[in-house]
Amino acid sequence: MSIELRHLRYFLAVADELHFGRAAERLGMSQPPLSQQIRQLEALVSARLFTRTNRRVTLTDAGKLFLVEAQDILTRVDHAIDLAQRAQRGEVGELRIGFTRSTPLSGHIPRAIFAFREATPSVQLQLQEMNSLQQIDALLDRRLQMGIVRGNVLPDTLVSKRLFRDPLVAVLREDHPVMAKLGKSRRLRTEWLAQESFVLFGRSAGAGIHDHVITLCRNAGFTPRVVQDAHEASTIVGLVAAGLGVSILPASCEHIGVVGVAYVPLTDPAAMSEIHVVHRRDERSPLVAKFVRLLLTRMRDAGT
Repeated sequence: MSIELRHLRYFLAVADELHFGRAAERLGMSQPPLSQQIRQLEALVSARLFTRTNRRVTLTDAGKLFLVEAQDILTRVDHAIDLAQRAQRGEVGELRIGFTRSTPLSGHIPRAIFAFREATPSVQLQLQEMNSLQQIDALLDRRLQMGIVRGNVLPDTLVSKRLFRDPLVAVLREDHPVMAKLGKSRRLRTEWLAQESFVLFGRSAGAGIHDHVITLCRNAGFTPRVVQDAHEASTIVGLVAAGLGVSILPASCEHIGVVGVAYVPLTDPAAMSEIHVVHRRDERSPLVAKFVRLLLTRMRDAGT
């Protein structure tokens, strides 16, 4: 037989009360079984823990030393139980999240992350910038627990939920001749850009935007003449301002305010990118479930 947690709890009750009758009452048991359990504990540790007389109960020197360790053990056990319960509720632990380059430019996602950190300060968030394809690979390899990606073409082992739609807009200088064609609608037809030079996200850096733009242009009857690839939206906007060409970017990039640059909605209904939250189908982490619920709730409340 080995020492069990109940032995320690019985011992602490007697050590606290220094009276077997009061300790038994506190534990909700009768005195004889309690006395038997204490004798069993003393036999297991091969030491007398209490001195008993008709008038009083006192701790022996061995009992005093045992008390300190027993209290520490039960405190650590209670802490372990509390941590496990908090982890089950999604209140502690680590959450590894991937996001695309343009994600922080959308106010929805940063506000959701801030709200999650406020609600669960004991959770360590590991945020990693990756394009959508890199996130999918990382999810499959279990290096990420969830991702925020553009598009929803995924392997069967992953599931996604749409967070919001992010329209694609034309980016061009405010003095560009095409601006004169906009009229009252202030919307631009993609084919009007057929003769323009383009500055675009590279295929490896653009989280799917590169291929989306190429498809939009081909559906409008032309193949865009790409004169410059870039890895950052701010770089693209800066190059447009410098006159290198025009571009098509997610509307969330409008936060990049550069003097002399206009962001113009497109008339093509296909000029629409979707942001999805993605995780593995077999994901069981309460933290993932909690963060997904928070994201979806905030997007629903925002009417996206």
